[in-house]
Amino acid sequence: MLLSSSTNEQRLHPLLESVAERIRFHRKSLKCLSTLELDPELRSIYGKFDGDDLLIINELHSAQGFRKLHLELASLGSALQILHCVFFPEPTYDLPIFGVDLVAGPEGISAAIVDLSPVSVELPISIKTELNKISFPPFKNVRELPSWGTIFSPYVKFIRPADISEENNFLELVEKYLITLISHTDNLQPELSTSISTIERFNGQRNYCEQQKRNDKTRSVLAKTFNSNWADRYINVVLFDSPDVV
Repeated sequence: MLLSSSTNEQRLHPLLESVAERIRFHRKSLKCLSTLELDPELRSIYGKFDGDDLLIINELHSAQGFRKLHLELASLGSALQILHCVFFPEPTYDLPIFGVDLVAGPEGISAAIVDLSPVSVELPISIKTELNKISFPPFKNVRELPSWGTIFSPYVKFIRPADISEENNFLELVEKYLITLISHTDNLQPELSTSISTIERFNGQRNYCEQQKRNDKTRSVLAKTFNSNWADRYINVVLFDSPDVV
């Protein structure tokens, strides 16, 4: 698979390619799937960072129960490739946030994280039940979560894959998390926007977005490539926009 625009193209690391394909496959199974409008300058982005080509491609959709399904693929020359995906639920639905991030460099995958993150006190019981059935592989290199990592669930997996076998195990986990989430949406009905649980999920999702914004690495690259105002706009509009006020 090529990450490409009219000005540049980059072949993806096999794990990024496989994870993107699985996300797209399962995304298609969601009800009422539709493409979200996005300013063309934010959908396909090209710039220069320290002399290297920076390329970012965004896919944005919505679906029943989800206000935004975001898949981002990015490359910085031959030094760095990133896959970033978040499924943001509508606060009226009792759903967690699905998130997966991969970082690849010349030496392979340096970081891989996947989670179903709660936006209330804990994950829905039915989702916890399914996650408890998973036989988690014993990854050798478990990475430490950042200081703001309290937004993640006890089921978060943050690793550096040791070999192709561990890459495949991580891919299987991504798929199991997606299947668990999507199967939970089948008969789920929305709650009132004014209900206490909806307000709790709204606040939880807003906190998730605010904590994610504490990662300064993304902003520093974007600000240096473009400018600070552009970087803030991209982060607040594309990456981590808070849900509409309940």
